[in-house]
Amino acid sequence: MKKSGDGLARVAMPIGRHVSNLWRLVYDSLWFVPALFVIGALVLGVVMVEISSIVPREALVSFPRLFGADASGSRGMLSTIAGAMVTVAGVTFSITVVAVAQASSMYTPRILRNFMRDRPSQLVLGMLVGTFVYCLVVIRTIRGQEDATFIPAIAVLTAFVLAIAAMGFLIYFIHHIAGSLQASQILARVSRETIASLDRLFPEEIGADPVEAGAAAVVLPPDDAWRPVPARRSGYLQHVDTDDLLRFARDRDAVVRLECDIGTFCIEGTTLVSVAGMPPSEEDGALLNGMFTQAAYRTVDQDAAFGIQQIVDIALRALSPGVNDSTTALHCIDHLGAVLVRLAPRQVEDPYRLEHGVLRVIANGPTFASLVDAAIADIRRNARDNVTVHLHLLSVLGRVSTCTTNPERRRLLVEHVESIRRTAVQAVPLEEDRRLVIAACDRARRALGAAVDEGERRPFVRQQAAG
Repeated sequence: MKKSGDGLARVAMPIGRHVSNLWRLVYDSLWFVPALFVIGALVLGVVMVEISSIVPREALVSFPRLFGADASGSRGMLSTIAGAMVTVAGVTFSITVVAVAQASSMYTPRILRNFMRDRPSQLVLGMLVGTFVYCLVVIRTIRGQEDATFIPAIAVLTAFVLAIAAMGFLIYFIHHIAGSLQASQILARVSRETIASLDRLFPEEIGADPVEAGAAAVVLPPDDAWRPVPARRSGYLQHVDTDDLLRFARDRDAVVRLECDIGTFCIEGTTLVSVAGMPPSEEDGALLNGMFTQAAYRTVDQDAAFGIQQIVDIALRALSPGVNDSTTALHCIDHLGAVLVRLAPRQVEDPYRLEHGVLRVIANGPTFASLVDAAIADIRRNARDNVTVHLHLLSVLGRVSTCTTNPERRRLLVEHVESIRRTAVQAVPLEEDRRLVIAACDRARRALGAAVDEGERRPFVRQQAAG
């Protein structure tokens, strides 16, 4: 019985995960919300027709301006509304496609899924298509023969109300789509999603303990003890269920090491995970592959670095010679600062997952250093002689430094300050501008309270130059 139960559990885990992945894919799709509106319109149409058949015709005679239309008039109004709704729905979809294409060319193609998942646009499309379907349901029930006249007056009036509401939705959509193309709106949305991802990944703060996570000593298996488990499909790694990995390793008294990080492209046939302590069987390989979600694109759900990358891409496009939009780049740096300020006091999860003191899973994830480097380094390199961008980067680093007392993190921020200093010295042509950036770097170093003397700094500079 126990073996049978374990087998059922093994089957249930990947099935449940596939269902969860499918639900996430459907929920974020463009058609899901409009499909719900269509289903709701079908149900509403049937219900309103039934209500119209129950209410006596004599009870509606007192309101001729609301319920006085004959069969031909009701049919004509419903036909007009249905035709208008499907036409406007086509125009709305066209506007959405144009907005997506424009945003892709102006900012970065990586924000396309944000537009496709835009709930207001989906609600408007759903309202228009739903009203169209509602009119089709009602219009087919109208009878105008002398001996069998049936006019669902209440349902017809409801169609008129839905049409008025749909026009209100359309006006809102035009306002929304115009605002959603602004860089500030796009950056705010990406920043919110990235911060939410950080809150999920790193929910705990460091507190008074200045020691960075990952410092605990663990005993690793020898190199020859690891057995590879190949990936069974190619795609970007979106999600990893570490709880199931921990359960898998515990049940088999083994250690599982992830070889692909979240956000990386894992190729079919290459090593997905390595297992020490047991030779993984084909069934184990299938079970382990089922604990990973791979797709053709990255998401921010467990990949906060992807949210940072989207903001950085917009900044790099703004700093390109063909665009040269420093204001947008400064907005990007502000939002990156908001992300780093939220990250600075958080306890980055230890890559070693232990259970009762026994190592079970090695899940290397993002670190504070890697996320800060992703946010700062590319912008600094592409800013080159843009003094305004350098000064803004220094200002953001100063704000981040006020949110952490961890000496290693503050030393890391000092290193980025020194990188900005070197970039300015090499790339800024005017002596006055160079002095301005150098003075800002000195203020940033003093604010960080760095106890790094000139002798400690110069080897770092040489090492960076050699790299």
